[in-house]
Amino acid sequence: MKILVLTNLFPTPWDPLRGAFNRQQFERLGLRHEVDVLAAVDFRERLGGVRGEVRLDHLRADHFVFVYPPGIGRSLHAACWLLSLLWKHGRRLRAARYDCLLASWAYPDAVAAGWLARWLGIPYVVKVHGNDLNVQAGHALRRPQIRASLRGAGAVVAVSRALADKAVALGTPAARVHVVYNGVDNALFAPGRRSAARARLGLAEASPLLLYVGNLKPGKGCLDLLEAFPAVLAVRPRARLVYVGAGPARGALLERAAALGCADRVQLAGAVPHAALGDWFGAADLVSLPSHNEGVPNVLLEAMSCGTPVVASRVGGIPEVVPDYAGILVPPHATGALSVALLEATGRAWDSARIAAHAGGFRWDDNIGRLERILADVAAAAAEPSRATA
Repeated sequence: MKILVLTNLFPTPWDPLRGAFNRQQFERLGLRHEVDVLAAVDFRERLGGVRGEVRLDHLRADHFVFVYPPGIGRSLHAACWLLSLLWKHGRRLRAARYDCLLASWAYPDAVAAGWLARWLGIPYVVKVHGNDLNVQAGHALRRPQIRASLRGAGAVVAVSRALADKAVALGTPAARVHVVYNGVDNALFAPGRRSAARARLGLAEASPLLLYVGNLKPGKGCLDLLEAFPAVLAVRPRARLVYVGAGPARGALLERAAALGCADRVQLAGAVPHAALGDWFGAADLVSLPSHNEGVPNVLLEAMSCGTPVVASRVGGIPEVVPDYAGILVPPHATGALSVALLEATGRAWDSARIAAHAGGFRWDDNIGRLERILADVAAAAAEPSRATA
């Protein structure tokens, strides 16, 4: 098949670490099919300058600058997204003759992609991830746009059962909604000696290490985790909390750590390449992601693949992939319950081999096999009427 992928969740020179899960999936899909990816780059990010090089395998990738009126008119973003795309790539897209289109993220990406697909006369599939339905679909003017894009799609791919249920609740026929969990690269994320991982990272071997990996955004629970940490230090004074990632909450984290008197036990390591995360997961006693909303974060799958237990919020698809023997789940925003869970997790003897074996069930080969069958079925169904009238 010849497949066009449209998304904002993909690495670009202006954000080379963005959408690592999509990069892994689309590169593998590109081994089997002809895949072109066009990534949307927010105009404000584009003005910030290049931040790194992006090397991709088995697919062609390009970008376009998504221009929109800042601060107002969020309900117009899909129209702005489509006009930005057509301004740079419209003529080429018209001539390319794709078999189908895959839009990864519901708003504005999938809404604009649905309009584009109709203009090109090809079917489209929407992949939803989390906040694109959990948050964006809650806004009155965006919800009908998202609903129409999902209902017009040949299929909707959800990364969790919880998201699939939300797609159905928005009016998508259940028969067209598919749950396809993301995979884990077992070559990068596998159990190893904690002492060796800590030595490579220059970390103290004896101190309990609590790890957060992800965007530093309040909605990801990074500030909640910091608020819960002093209760851990009261019992385990040598514990250390490390944040791996970048984002707008960095300054707030530093200020709050100082106010809480634990700045010397908190480290902000910054963003690191996806391929380097294995050592961080292997070095940690636990990984915590107390998000307020989620689909199924690959961070948790990759941590468990290293045999590391997790403490996370009971939201979205997280309960679907974290069994009791692999972690502890707490309500979102509940810093007291989070403190208790962190203390329990750092004191429990976990079966790392069992945790890793569980995560081994999330395989990219299975993921790609499901995804390509969905895309092929949608493309074939769209081609049937054409053959019938030929």
